[in-house]
Amino acid sequence: TAHTEYARNAEKESLDDPQEPPRALQPPPPPADQGALFDDVRHRAPRQGLAELRTEYAAQQAALADAAPEENKRKRLQLLLAAESAGAMIAAEMQHTGVPWREDLHEQILADYLGPRPPSGHRPAKLEALNDELRTLLSSPGLNPDSPQELMRALHRNGIEVKSTRQWELKESSHPAIEPLLAYKKLSRLHTANGWAWLDAWVTNRRFRPEYVVGGVVSGRWASRGGGALQIPRQIRGAVHADPGHKLIVADASQLEPRVLVALAQDSKMAEAARDKDLYAGIAAQGFGGDRAKAKVALLGAIYGATTGESGRLMPQLARTYPRAVGFVEQAARDGEAGGTVTTRLGRSSPPPSEEWFRSQQSATAEEQRRAESIARSRGRFTRNFVVQGSAADWAACWLAELRRRLRALRADGTVAAELVFFLHDEVMVHAPEAGVGACIQAIEEAAAAAKELLFGTIPVEFPVSVAVVDSYDNAK
Repeated sequence: TAHTEYARNAEKESLDDPQEPPRALQPPPPPADQGALFDDVRHRAPRQGLAELRTEYAAQQAALADAAPEENKRKRLQLLLAAESAGAMIAAEMQHTGVPWREDLHEQILADYLGPRPPSGHRPAKLEALNDELRTLLSSPGLNPDSPQELMRALHRNGIEVKSTRQWELKESSHPAIEPLLAYKKLSRLHTANGWAWLDAWVTNRRFRPEYVVGGVVSGRWASRGGGALQIPRQIRGAVHADPGHKLIVADASQLEPRVLVALAQDSKMAEAARDKDLYAGIAAQGFGGDRAKAKVALLGAIYGATTGESGRLMPQLARTYPRAVGFVEQAARDGEAGGTVTTRLGRSSPPPSEEWFRSQQSATAEEQRRAESIARSRGRFTRNFVVQGSAADWAACWLAELRRRLRALRADGTVAAELVFFLHDEVMVHAPEAGVGACIQAIEEAAAAAKELLFGTIPVEFPVSVAVVDSYDNAK
């Protein structure tokens, strides 16, 4: 569904060095008392004192007081600040607690996929076997498939005229080397991103403790720094395993962004469809002859700005059936195309265009005008998605804060000692004793309802959560 550059970028949660390969292995976390690489602790600058922190806090409160009071904007900003502050505490607590992780299960998964653990600097047996097969099929005895340049030359020598080694492009060729090459790339990614070196660096005493970055994405979504916490591949989720006598409670908000759009646009007809647990099925019944797949393509196309292909063909029907919802995202797109900004439900604003963007809109020729219009439409897709994704992030921040409050209350009164251990966009994971599962599920559902009330008040739109109680993460979906 990532039809726009913004949508694709918004999925890149890692804050790793952009020059490194995607999800490359990062070094282990620094010691708790180390402020910077090669930092000389004897000459470290003192941290901010209480007086400086108070001054900063006063400045923030003054800025908040200057916010326009219309439409409860100031109160919404206060709520956003409170939710973000709670999120910062939750991030620190989750890093301290860690995700339950079985090293033995992780090693078994790696052995099943890759073979026995190889000596340092060597490929695992199954990767090496695929490499030997590739060398034979591509008549390249010295091929190193990890080198994009070498691989491209070998492919071209064998008549495989591709411009990149991306999976979708390789699949267009019927050459017998393609199948083992795709298998090699998949296993190599596992070995590089979550192999034995990753396990040694990031998992200690049955806990994975990544560093979360609250609001690390421009829309307000979280990011992570190192370890790929927000990109745990399905292949290794079986290693995320509850302790004896405990369960993992994995809950995700069903179809969150489309439901947020319904609430933002106040589209009463789409709200009727949203009363069903499956929003897409409700929309399909109202305007697409019961075809759920078409309803989903149309609605996601509206959110992400897809105007071509199947999404573009279905858009007129969606607009006729739900004019307020479609009109809301269209207005956000027009604001962006004109160089304006948009804000989320709680007041997080999109970044303004750069000076370079404004210069790009000054055209003197037909070609420059076409380019300017293309750049403007791109920004329109960005603002169209920003207001929905960012408001969904607002909701998720409130959900987290409300859930933390409820879990702390359960712990305080001795009901259950459950811990919030993981969060990903619209999904939470709670590690709880088996006897406390029911109370935790109730807390999760009540927190979701409270988040809706905080953002939108009493509205006829449901924000249901799907809950799975499992021993290991791979069984959650």
